[in-house]
Amino acid sequence: MAIRYWLGVVQRDHVLRGVAGGFAQVNHGARAPLERMHGADGFVFYSPKTAYPDGEPLKEFTAIGRIADDETYQATQGPMMTGPNGDFRPWRRRVEWDHDAVATPIRPMLPSLDFTRDNRDWGYQLRRGLIEISRHDFELIRRQMRPSPEDTRRNRSSARITMAR
Repeated sequence: MAIRYWLGVVQRDHVLRGVAGGFAQVNHGARAPLERMHGADGFVFYSPKTAYPDGEPLKEFTAIGRIADDETYQATQGPMMTGPNGDFRPWRRRVEWDHDAVATPIRPMLPSLDFTRDNRDWGYQLRRGLIEISRHDFELIRRQMRPSPEDTRRNRSSARITMAR
């Protein structure tokens, strides 16, 4: 089966929970969109805001990885598993996240991405919560989310300075 590439649209606070838990969840826990994915597919999260519903605007790619296997599973335990009726059981996919990736803004990439180039209304398609993207777009986003060795050294140095204060 050919590898496909996916872009999920989720607020950053939810992305961070998914990265910490090793999973992806889209469209309020819907199963159908996740069933289209297969093991080894590429997956990237785009976060328009920091939090739902009243978070600050963000417009960044916030996580990137690969679908770990072919199983879609339903979460049954853990924080946030109870809806108003105590019955929230979202569907998820296991993801091998790139933990070295850094969030990166979409704006500088707009002219280069297939799904945004020459499309003033590029954000409209993201309302679906999950779209398939080209390999070109996935690789471009992945490269932008990988810090250069110089950036990594600089961030570690500033982290030491911050921690020393």
